[in-house]
Formats: sequence, C-alpha cells, structure tokens
Amino acid sequence: MSTPRIVVTGIGATSPIGGTAPESWSALLAGTSGARSLEHEWVEQYNLPVTFAAEALVRPETVLERPVAKRLDPSSQLAMVAAKEAWEDAGSPDIDPDRLGVDFATGIGGVWTLLDAWDTLREKGPRRVMPMTVPMLMPNAAAGNLSLHFNARAFARTVASACASSTESIVNAVQHIRDGLADVVIAGGTESAIHPITIASFASMQALSKRNDSPETASRPASIDRDGFVMGEGAGVLILETEEHAKARGAKIYASIVGGGVTADSYHITANDPEGQGAARAVHMALEMAGASVDDVTHINAHATSTPVGDPNEYKALRAVFGERVDEIPVSATKASTGHLLGGTGALEAIFTVLALQNRVAPPTINLTEQDPEVPFALSGSPVELGAGDQLAISNSFGFGGHNAVVAIASV
Repeated sequence: MSTPRIVVTGIGATSPIGGTAPESWSALLAGTSGARSLEHEWVEQYNLPVTFAAEALVRPETVLERPVAKRLDPSSQLAMVAAKEAWEDAGSPDIDPDRLGVDFATGIGGVWTLLDAWDTLREKGPRRVMPMTVPMLMPNAAAGNLSLHFNARAFARTVASACASSTESIVNAVQHIRDGLADVVIAGGTESAIHPITIASFASMQALSKRNDSPETASRPASIDRDGFVMGEGAGVLILETEEHAKARGAKIYASIVGGGVTADSYHITANDPEGQGAARAVHMALEMAGASVDDVTHINAHATSTPVGDPNEYKALRAVFGERVDEIPVSATKASTGHLLGGTGALEAIFTVLALQNRVAPPTINLTEQDPEVPFALSGSPVELGAGDQLAISNSFGFGGHNAVVAIASV
C-alpha cells in the first residue's frame, strides 16, 4: 500500500509584517521589519528593560465580528483570523465534518486572559471574574474554537512544545491524514504573549535583545553582534489533505509536506544541546520520511532566533547533517523580519517555506551586519533565486524543554 502524498491547499497568516499570508510574504521579500516600540502604558508603569516587540500588524479584534472577538483570548483571535483566510484560500472544502480535523498549537496559550482575570480578582473580587475565563485561557482554546467554527469533528488536538509547537502540529497532521483519521486537517499555531510578565521574564534570563533605540534592527540572526531575540505574535494556518483528495475536488496545490521529524534533547529546560544531536536527528527523520537524501535539500528556513548561543548550535546541528554542503544551501532566517512568534513561529515559517518553493525564491535575511564566523550559513540580505527543477526545503523549530521539530516541504 503506497503512502499518500500530503499537500498544502490553503494558507493563512496574520503576522507582525502583514495581516494576511500574501501581505506577510510581500513584506518579507521587501525586507520589512515588524519590530516596533511598544506604545502601552504598562511599559513605563513596570519600567521594563525591553520596550519593543513585533506585535501583529493588524489587530485581530478589528477583523473579527465583535461578539466573536469578545469570547476569545487574543491568541485564539489570531488563530481564527488566519484559519478563516486559509479555509477560504483552500476553496472552503465541502467535507464531511467527521473527516475534518484540527491539529493546532501554542507555546503559552491565553496569558492575557489569565493575568487580566487575576487582576480582576484582586481588585474587584470573585464575582467580577468572567465565566468564560477558563475556556479562554486554556491552551486548547484555539483548537477547540476552530473545531467549533469549521465544524471539525474528526479531532481537535493541541500541541504545546514551546517554540517547536506549530511545526510539531504540522508533522502530526501529516501523520493523522496518512493514518486515515481525517481527509482534511486545519494545522498551524498561534501566540499572543507580548505581556509585561513574559517580557520581564525573558529579559531576566538575558534572552531578549535590548536594542530599545533601534527595534527594527534588533533581530539579527547570525550577526556577530546579535544580543537576543525579539518577541513576536501572530498565527499561521495550513490546510492539508491528500493529493488525491485535493485533485478530486479541483483544489489548487501549493506544495507537498513530505516529511517530518520530532525529537527531544533531554539536555536542559531552556538551553538546546550544544552539539545539536537532537536537532540533527529530527532533520534526518524528516528526510527519511520524505524518502530524500541530504543532497536533495535546496533551501532551509532556519530557526535562527538571534540569540548568542542558539544560532551557532543550530549551525552545528545542520553541519552534522549536511557536512560542508550546508554552507552552500540558501538559508533564510525570517525571524529577522518577524521576530519570534514562539508557538506560532513554526507555522508562519512553514508558510514562508511553501511560498519560497512555489515562487522559486529564498527570502532575504535582514539586519545581517558582520556575519559570525561560527554561524556561516549561506544568508543573503536580498532574495535569492532557487532555480528550476524539483525543490526540497526544511523548516526548523526548537523550543524550551528540549523540543525539536522539522518539516520537509517539496515543490509541485
């Protein structure tokens, strides 16, 4: 029995550089930065050491109907905006609800709802806490609400593996379709955690860039003067189905998800394995599932967060997989433009990878001043043509807890 080929038939995104997937892609190719100074009174109120982030360019509550938005935490609002775009882009498939599934992800979940409710409890008492507080803050809220909105009854599953979350959800979706659990899956991830507590915490662990005077240049993966990542928010959604199913309903096909790998470092709760063994195994697993060799890979969307330790460790992992050839494969470090969307980052970057293969162009990596000799990826400050012929790319995501997730994507 042959393994069904899983294809992407719809994409949707709301990000720091665009309110839709096409807008985000165009801004990425133009070298736009989504990092901006935060214009909230709580920045000064709490004397935060970092005063900027990459907030979603289009606020989701301005897109959704007001009654819908009021029932959702911002993370679920972003998920709904991206999913509605992706569903429409896929042609709004007419499908038996029992054959439609949701594989979704978040790294933190409804942090705004949780902490706003805590403030309400302290200041106004328990009677003023909203009845919908728990359904809004729970990590599976986005998956549950997408299931309700699209009438998806096959399953509604949630992954919470930090910054690897939404890449892992895509890998799971591929497996669930191959296992016959659904014909169509809404896959992706979301995050809206630009909050005083998360900024203060990440800053305390010296993980964030502190370039308050130049937010737009703060995220600089592989640059020798990088000093940390930039908090971002947004959501990315892909509609996945078998190639046979897509063709039968006359759907357009962007690309194929041909492989995925998920591993754990078992090394440290926040630091990745300095030798990159777990990350390397995830890449090998993705290529093995794809039936491909390391020589077939023509593009890499790197996790590349712009942290002093993370970037060289990822290079070591990929060097272990590809050998010297890793220095020749066109690499994009798109967090330079978008910041780091935590649990939503893998889905957004998978969409960028899909579009890179469809358009035969690797997106630029902005803010690369002097490249760190310990991270000699083949990065470019301008778009790079990928050429004709078959293309195979990988998109990497790594997260706190030692999570590694890699997805392999092929052109069609």
